[in-house]
Amino acid sequence: QVQLVESGGGLVQPGGSLRLSCAASGSIRSFAAMGWYRQAPGKQREVVAVITSGDFTNYADSVKGRFTISRDNAKNTVDLQMNSLKPEDTAVYYCNARTSLTIDWGQGTQVTVSS
Repeated sequence: QVQLVESGGGLVQPGGSLRLSCAASGSIRSFAAMGWYRQAPGKQREVVAVITSGDFTNYADSVKGRFTISRDNAKNTVDLQMNSLKPEDTAVYYCNARTSLTIDWGQGTQVTVSS
């Protein structure tokens, strides 16, 4: 089982930027896909962005054009660059790694967008 540790969350004003990073305890090359999800208070967890082993990316409509997901196989990290942040982006953000048989989650990092 891989360990996933998220970092980079915090408090930012509307229109600001944050970069989240997910560090894996082992090689991320074995994962079919990795992604970022978020869960706001009182809401279900939702997908934000996904990147496959072939570098195909997919984004939630609400973040297209503002967020960018990337992976670094040498560092075993997956990052989420978040620009033009809005109050509705406030949530706990979770990293996720999938194979054909397993799904692993990190503990999450809080992102708060507020003036």
